[in-house]
This record gives sequence, C-alpha cells and structure tokens, in this order.
Amino acid sequence: MKKNIHTVYNSEREMWETKKEGQTKPLASSYTKDAAEEKSVREAKKAEVEHVIHNKDGKISDKDSYGPDPVPPEDKIH
Repeated sequence: MKKNIHTVYNSEREMWETKKEGQTKPLASSYTKDAAEEKSVREAKKAEVEHVIHNKDGKISDKDSYGPDPVPPEDKIH
C-alpha cells in the first residue's frame, strides 16, 4: 500500500517538513510552509498518492489527491 505525503511543522526544529506517512525522518525540510508544500506536491505526484497539509497546530487544513482515484472527489479549494 502506498504511503501518503504530509506537510507538517516541526516545532523543535522550527521548520516545515515533507514526510512520508509512517516515517519519522523527513524527506525534506523548509523554512516556509509554501516551500515545503511545493516539495510535498512533487513527492505526492511522483508517488501518485494524497498530499495532506497540516497547520502549525497539527490539524489537517487541506488534502489533494495525485493518485488514480476510482471516483475523484470534487476539490472545493483548487
């Protein structure tokens, strides 16, 4: 099963990270959320999985799917 890609904030390092679901080590780190999201989108597209975007408090703010959905959901934001 493919693992989704998450954009999360690491308060200890004070950096935004691109992480593969279930892994502790980030794939990439960035000083800004925008830069981390760009890296996460590239990884999600390459792996054909969902990109899950978190706020600084850890709550999910948005999701985008880059995989082959059987019935694609309507994205209300993009």
